[in-house]
Parts: sequence; structure tokens; C-alpha cells
Amino acid sequence: MSPILTILLALGLGAAGVAGGYYLRYIVSAGKKGSMELEIKQMMLEAKEQAKKIEGEGEEKIEIRKKESEKDIKEKEDFLKKAELRILDREAFLDKRQQDLDKEIEHVKKKIEEVHVVKGRVEELKTTQEKELERVAGLSKEEAKQELMAVLEKQSQEDMMVRLQKLEIYGREKLERKAQDILTTAIHRLGNAVTTDVVTTSIALPNEEIKGKIIGKEGRNIRAFERATGVDVLIDDTPGLITLSCFDPIRRQVARVALENLIADGRIQPAKIEESVLKATDEINRIIKEKGEQAAYEAGVISLDPRALMIVGRLHFRTSYGQNVLQHSIEMAHIAGLLAEELGADVQIARAGALVHDIGKALDHEVQGTHVEIGRRILQKFGVDERIIKAMQSHHEEYPYETPESIIVQVADAISGGRPGARRDSVENYLKRLQDLEDIANSFPGIEKTYAISAGREVRIFVRPGEVSDLEALELARNVALRVEQELKYPGEIKIAVLRESRAVVFAR
Repeated sequence: MSPILTILLALGLGAAGVAGGYYLRYIVSAGKKGSMELEIKQMMLEAKEQAKKIEGEGEEKIEIRKKESEKDIKEKEDFLKKAELRILDREAFLDKRQQDLDKEIEHVKKKIEEVHVVKGRVEELKTTQEKELERVAGLSKEEAKQELMAVLEKQSQEDMMVRLQKLEIYGREKLERKAQDILTTAIHRLGNAVTTDVVTTSIALPNEEIKGKIIGKEGRNIRAFERATGVDVLIDDTPGLITLSCFDPIRRQVARVALENLIADGRIQPAKIEESVLKATDEINRIIKEKGEQAAYEAGVISLDPRALMIVGRLHFRTSYGQNVLQHSIEMAHIAGLLAEELGADVQIARAGALVHDIGKALDHEVQGTHVEIGRRILQKFGVDERIIKAMQSHHEEYPYETPESIIVQVADAISGGRPGARRDSVENYLKRLQDLEDIANSFPGIEKTYAISAGREVRIFVRPGEVSDLEALELARNVALRVEQELKYPGEIKIAVLRESRAVVFAR
């Protein structure tokens, strides 16, 4: 076969194949198109059925909601109708109540008018009666009132006096019971006697020959001793005794210890005297330190400067009115602490203020000023708490009472110094105090006689009954007590008793 025919045959076969392929594809597509249309129709039918079903359910729900809404509306309408009826009923009630109130107001107004009318009539009658009484009695209203008051006052004077006395006795008894409880608690264990001391110290000698050694050749030893110690050595005719005299208790104690050591040693000469005095000074300083620390421990006072305690210890050798000042200060610290506990004050401040209240007396022989001012300067120098300074500075009323503790320290000082056996006064001071008490009482009018008794603790005043009434007697006692408080200084308290006695004396003949 020729190539041309072969090519033509191949082309013919290819064209037939292409035509056959297109035809086959058309047949397949036509088949698929018919099946898809069927599916779409089926889906449309299903969708219509579903829509009908949903529409039916929606209509049912709408119907149900409609019924429920109608029911709610009906209930609200019923509620509003009932509320409207209640409001109408209340308005009717209020209208009726307002009408009643208006009637009552009108009634009250009429009553008030009637009262005013009656009151005016009463005033007229009262005025008429008063004028008639004044005309009949011959007295004016004010004169009658004054006369009536005078009669009532005279009749009630005795009742008033009895009532005042009862009130005073009741108040005094109540205060005394409270004061006794506090003071008994404070001083029940402080009733011991206080060791007294004076400005001289006596030393017992083992034999009379030792006096010659103390004097020395031409008085050389005694002059050296007096020069080294600053005390006066008194050698009199009293056997077995030698007396040291000095106003400074520290120097006197140093001299006592030095002389006792010289007597025990037996070698008395100027060089030995100076050595003994130095040793005695060291020993006294040690005692002073121990006494200061011991006093602070006994009083329960802590945190005081050791240098201040050294000065407090010097009070061991200091006396006031025969009372040892250090023992007095310790006793005061205990009393002040107990009083502070009872009264709710600061116990530590009260104790410390009481312990150092007389610290100035340790140096008042060496420094100018009162012992209170000296004590303030000492405490300020050593940086003591300002509250302690305020507590101690007022115990002699040189400074105002700034804190409760300052009053407690002053009261503790009076208790410690005023209790029996604590102090001793000279006979002259004792007699002068009694005379001053009687002079103050006798300076008042209406006094018949006055006696100061019970060691000056009570003043008994007898008055003339014609010049002083019972009420005036009470006033007189208060005035005398006030004058005594203002003009005299004394520990404790003084009782002022005014006696008024009426006597009627008739002789039968």
C-alpha cells in the first residue's frame, strides 16, 4: 500500500475515533442531567413539606403565646381595678378623717378661748383678793412675803442645821473610810521607830590614858586631827567618852571611823592621823555607795544614775528633826508606791520622786539654795527623767503640782513625817506652835476661851452662845481651819472643834 493511502486511512480512523468519543460523552452527560433533575425535584418536594410542617408549628406557638398574653393582660387589668378600688376607699377614709380633724380643731379653738376667758377672770379675782388681803392685813405683797420667809427661816433653822450636820458627818465618814483604807494599806508596816541622830557623836574610850595620846604633846595630835577632819574634838571630864562635833554628818562620820581606827591601832601621831583619815574617807565613800544602791533596791527604783545614787547614799548620815533622811526617803518611796497603785498613777515615777525628794539635803551644807532647788539641779545634771523632777520638786509647795505623782510625793512626805514617833521637835517649837494655834482661834469674834490639846493635833474652841449661833459655829470652825492651813506649817492634820453651850441658871430661895 502506498504511503498516501496509509496516511489517509489513519486520518480517517482518527476522525472516526474523535467523533465516537464526543458522541459517547454526550450520551453520558445526558444521563447524568436526567438524574440530577430528579434529585432537585425530590429536594424541592422535601423542602415544601418541611416548610409546611414548620409553618404549622409556628402557628401553634403563636396561638399559645397569644392565649398566654391575653391571660396576663386580664390578670393585670383585674389587679389595677382592685388597686383603683383600694385607692378610692382610702381617699374616702382620708376625706372623712380630715373632716373629723377640722371639727376637733374647731372644738379646741373654742376651748382655748374659754380658757383665756376663765384665766382672765381668775387673774381679776386673784388681784382683787390680794388687794383685799393687803387692805385687811395692812401689809404689801413684798412685806408679807419677807415676813413669811423670816418665819419659815426661823422655824426651819434647826432642821437645816441638823440636815447639814448629817450631810457633813455622812460625807466625812465616807471619805474617812476611804482614806483609812488607803492609808492603812500604805503605812501598816511602817510603824517602826526611827533612829535619831544629832550634831555630835560620842566615842567610848577603852581607858583614860588614851585621852593623853589623842591630845598629844602640847595638843599637837588633836590639832592635826581637827585640821584633817574639820570637826571639833571635845574632851571633857566625862570618864570613858570623847565627843566629836560638826554640822556636816559626813565629816563627823569620817572623823569617828578615823578616831576609832587610831584608838584600835594605838599609834597616834600627825602622819598616822592623816593616813587614818584617808582610809576612813574611802570607807565612808564605800558605805555611801552601798547605802545608795541598797536604798534604790529597797525602794524598787531602777535606772537612776550611779552618781545620783552616791548622793542619795550620803543621806544615810543626815538627819532632819531627829529622823534619818535616807530611812525617811525609803519609807516615803514605799508609801508613794502604794498610794500610786491605789490611785492609778505611775508607780515607778512616784517611788523615784519620793526616794530623791530630799537629795538636796546631802549637799545643802556645801551649796547655796534650798534643798529642793539643790535637788533639782542635781537631778537635771545627771539627766534624770523630767517626770521624776516634777514629782519631787513640789513636796514643800515651792513649785506647783504639775502631775498626780507630785501630789502623791507630798502626801507621802506628810505621812512619813507626821506619824507618831517619826520626828521630834524642840520644846520651843512645840510651845510656839501651840501658842500660834490658840492665837489664831482667839482672833475671831465671839470666842470665850481656846485650848490647844493632844500635842497640837486638836484645837478646842468655846464660844459665847449669845453671840454665835449653831450655824455660825460651823462657819467659825471652817474659817479657823482655813486660817491654820494658810498661816501654819505642820505635818498631818489638826482637828478644829467649836463648842457652843447654853446654860439657864435659876436660884430657888
